[in-house]
Amino acid sequence: MARINLLPWREQRRKERQRDFLVLLGFAAVVTAILVAIAYIHVGGLIEYQERRNAFLQNEIRILDAKIKEIRSLEATKKALLERMRVIEDLQKRRPVIVHVFDELVNTLPPATYLTSVTQKGDTLVISGRAESNARVSKYMRNIEASPWLDKPMLDVIERKNVDGMRVSEFRLQAKITTPAAPKNTDRLASTQ
Repeated sequence: MARINLLPWREQRRKERQRDFLVLLGFAAVVTAILVAIAYIHVGGLIEYQERRNAFLQNEIRILDAKIKEIRSLEATKKALLERMRVIEDLQKRRPVIVHVFDELVNTLPPATYLTSVTQKGDTLVISGRAESNARVSKYMRNIEASPWLDKPMLDVIERKNVDGMRVSEFRLQAKITTPAAPKNTDRLASTQ
């Protein structure tokens, strides 16, 4: 019987398969390396893009912070100006009040009574004077109560003294300065009918 030695053929085939396997393994390694490199470059590009976006946003945030600071400064300036305007308006409204108050001081003063000093502390007048009797001081306080520009008289001190041989009542009282309410339209209509 004839003997056929298939060993070299099998060995050769095994070597070819091993070589093909190594070539495929090398090819797979190269493709994997290329894919990893592409993924690395792509992820690096995404990171760089995100960093640029973050830098842009940080810059815009700084710009907006500066604008917010400027707006707050303007609001503070506006508030200060409005406060000044309010004070000026109050002064303008109160300017004629003192004229009316002095007029009321004279008009409410009963006979045989005179004032020695008048001082103002805020909305309060401190009035000092002399009267012929305590009844005149009471009349003066009632007149002040009825006045549209003065209100709430409070007697601090009243003393009977001899001044130049006459008995007089020296007094000191306080009164609040008020402004009369504006007349309503209905009151004006009723008075004309």
